[in-house]
Amino acid sequence: MRTLRRAWGHPSAKVALLVLLAIALLAAFGGRLAPHDPLAQHPRNMLRGPGPGHLLGTDYLGRDVLSRLLEGSGRSVAGAVEAVAAAMAVGVPTGLASLWMGRVGEWLAQRAVDALMTLPFTVFAIAVVGALGNGMHQAMLALGVLYAPLFFRMTRAAALSLRHAQYVESAELFGASVGRVLRTHIWSKVLPTVIVTAAHALATCLLVVSSLTFLGVGVQPPAATWGGMLATDLGFLTQQIWAPVFPAALIVITAGALNLLADAVRDAGADELLPGGAPDPATGSPGATADTPDTPDTTKEQADAALPVA
Repeated sequence: MRTLRRAWGHPSAKVALLVLLAIALLAAFGGRLAPHDPLAQHPRNMLRGPGPGHLLGTDYLGRDVLSRLLEGSGRSVAGAVEAVAAAMAVGVPTGLASLWMGRVGEWLAQRAVDALMTLPFTVFAIAVVGALGNGMHQAMLALGVLYAPLFFRMTRAAALSLRHAQYVESAELFGASVGRVLRTHIWSKVLPTVIVTAAHALATCLLVVSSLTFLGVGVQPPAATWGGMLATDLGFLTQQIWAPVFPAALIVITAGALNLLADAVRDAGADELLPGGAPDPATGSPGATADTPDTPDTTKEQADAALPVA
């Protein structure tokens, strides 16, 4: 938790959290804030530019663009959150449990993870949607399965050096259960790594969700999504060259804020690893205190876990 408090001290983290809070409010209340019915068609107002009645103009069916952006925010953000939540639910517990599986269990778990990492996102999601039906939940379940190996490897790498720490072995010698060791001695130190991974995964999932909805996978029209609006706007560039800017800007701003937050948490964790509490010469932030345990050399498995999912 000390890492999270340090991250809050970074100005970039505050900016990112403010942006994400605004996006969360749009996702939660965007449909209620829409000035017009996002599905109402007005053929006489097709492809109108921004004006008093329609602040961002209208699309090829005369629907209000601002209303569709607000109403589609919840669907776009919820899809990315659902995929990451499913990946965390599968990857984090199994990553921690693999440390107690024994050599054979660890080998089998890592080979299963390697097999999942070879599958391409878009092709696998389309295959799942084709088998289970074209719906957002099916597509996000497919993404969650493919992102679970990322959380498995990052969680395992973060906890690997703690598994044989002296205080963990002492707790086990005194009869502490595996669950108690995880809750008391390991989880608080692994949590910053999980947060950084989740933030980066949310940004990537948002782009993947937008790509899938751009292709018409996961959402049935006329439901609005950022990716779906971007796809329809690209068909009318000669009439409205500015139209794709609005959904694309929301996608870029949200993904950028998530990556900014992840970098702030990562930098805060790096500050704690500085020896002797000395300030970081690059940022001026204080380092770890004297009671911070030494960090062992990075193993091959920890280095491999930092590799992006294919």
